[in-house]
Amino acid sequence: MKIEKFEDIDSWKEARALVKEIYSHFSPVKDYGFRDQIQRAALSIMSNLAEGFERGSRSEFHQFIVIAKGSCAEVRSQLYIALDVGYITQEQFDHVSTLAIEVSRIIGGLRSSVQKQRTKK
Repeated sequence: MKIEKFEDIDSWKEARALVKEIYSHFSPVKDYGFRDQIQRAALSIMSNLAEGFERGSRSEFHQFIVIAKGSCAEVRSQLYIALDVGYITQEQFDHVSTLAIEVSRIIGGLRSSVQKQRTKK
């Protein structure tokens, strides 16, 4: 399937699902600094994928993919904090962490694919 718009990108779709999970788990948290940081990091994943795709060049897209993957690592790290301080249960951590790892894996595949396309030119 040809990707014609950022909404067609599998990693963007999965990042969207991750954002939904992050918001559902952390919206009630009163630690506003933590809550805002993990939500911003999750939003950054899908936003950077969209922005990079729309830039039009493979080189810029690759750069934004790298940023998105870094934001995914930030979310994963913050999930450990959430677990350690009791904002989420082990079961919730396992579920959201698995989703974040899958998003990271898919973004890694996208990064490799775009990198190969960049070197062909």
